[in-house]
Amino acid sequence: MRAALTVLVAWGTLAGNFVGASPAGAAEGLHYGDRVRLAPGVSYREFDYPASYGTARGHLLTVDLRDPRVRVDLLHPGAVTKRATVSALADAQGAVGAVNGDFFDISEAQHPGVDPTYAPVGPAIAGGRQLKAAVPDGQRFGPALPPGTSAQDVIGVSADRTARLGRLVLRGAVSTPQGRLRLSGLNQYALPAGGIGAFTSAWGSASRVRATCGTDTERGAPCSTDTYEVTVHDGKVGAVSDTPGRGAVRPGDVVLVGREAGARSLRRLATGDRVRVLARLAADGGTSFRFAVGGFPILRSDRPLSGLDTRTAATRTAAGFGSAGRVLYLLALDGDAETGSGLTISELAALMRGIGADSAVDLDGGGSSTLVSREPGDRRVTVRNHPSGGAQRPVPDAIGVFSS
Repeated sequence: MRAALTVLVAWGTLAGNFVGASPAGAAEGLHYGDRVRLAPGVSYREFDYPASYGTARGHLLTVDLRDPRVRVDLLHPGAVTKRATVSALADAQGAVGAVNGDFFDISEAQHPGVDPTYAPVGPAIAGGRQLKAAVPDGQRFGPALPPGTSAQDVIGVSADRTARLGRLVLRGAVSTPQGRLRLSGLNQYALPAGGIGAFTSAWGSASRVRATCGTDTERGAPCSTDTYEVTVHDGKVGAVSDTPGRGAVRPGDVVLVGREAGARSLRRLATGDRVRVLARLAADGGTSFRFAVGGFPILRSDRPLSGLDTRTAATRTAAGFGSAGRVLYLLALDGDAETGSGLTISELAALMRGIGADSAVDLDGGGSSTLVSREPGDRRVTVRNHPSGGAQRPVPDAIGVFSS
């Protein structure tokens, strides 16, 4: 009897690791390949998932945040408006795995003569440093937002090493001799109509003209003709201009860009006036994010959000978490038509739930979808999915996984 029980236990262990085995509650038809342990607390595996437009082939990183040797952070090229491939970002910072991050300003065909900034849509925090705030909802790139969501929504990891969904709202002001002005932008490619935005050295060298184009509800609306720019150096007004400029912002300086009412307020400032700029991203519930990246929620508290698209299939990237925020899931689909089909947003939510997430966001997809990982002993990461177009697209940020 004892021998028989030993055989049964051994068989159960093998069956649990068998190719195609799925965890309890997995999405119907979800089949996994072998799990590969990349580093303490980090594993990788492929999967197939039958969907409306054919079987989708995907790639999954599972990250155990309960392991003290593991951390997750935002990968970026050093400035909000710079881009690099996910593999280059991962290798530069020593990540064992990564997926691409937020949607970004990729094209300005609607604004002739205006260069795209390549800045992300939503808020961004890297290593506890607040890099940027969100553009107005109407200025987003990416699929339509589900009801009740916003470009301010993020997924991230808080100071207590727990993955969370949240909303990061800019709280800021410009103190001047004439009074306090409301700050409505921080290193973002689009400002609210009538607003004032602050640009720091984190922005990079891209033109700031794009910040004054479009409206709160229409991304392609013409650029404003009523603009003003003020450079604050050593706490005083220095250079001024009727049009937003380009070029790197010196460390310690702040460039203020206003449009419409915001421009008229900035014009009241005189050279030499003392100015103080205050800006911070405030999270709902008082969460202190060490890392955060923009993405719109598709799954919250184990329920798919209402109004998710059920018709348009595409190559997708997603991030989610389960086990009370202690296990993080990073996923990217193949973009090559020969290796798999895409998913609708609704199907993506069902898939993330089946994998084990109870909350998840959709990240930039299509040609941006990329998942990389580094095998034990390797010095560089390998691209695991098949990016659309056959090559990685440079992106402004990625979610990086580290393990020591």
